[in-house]
Amino acid sequence: MPVAQPSYGGARGPSCFDRVKMGFMIGFAVGMGSGALFGGFSALRYGLRGRELLSTVGKTMMQGGGTFGLFMSVGTGIRC
Repeated sequence: MPVAQPSYGGARGPSCFDRVKMGFMIGFAVGMGSGALFGGFSALRYGLRGRELLSTVGKTMMQGGGTFGLFMSVGTGIRC
């Protein structure tokens, strides 16, 4: 049974800009997670410890988050 839609025009979905922002945030979170995994394992494999490990993993997380967030926001913008 379909859900009845309200007859007034007050209920609207998010704007295209809101969708692009949400796509970027989701992509950034996924990229940060994958950057933590891949950057952490590669830094440990290279033998980094302490401050070097944290700075390398942090840099990898930011790069992965920014890259994947950019692609997700562009993909979401194309769908608007």
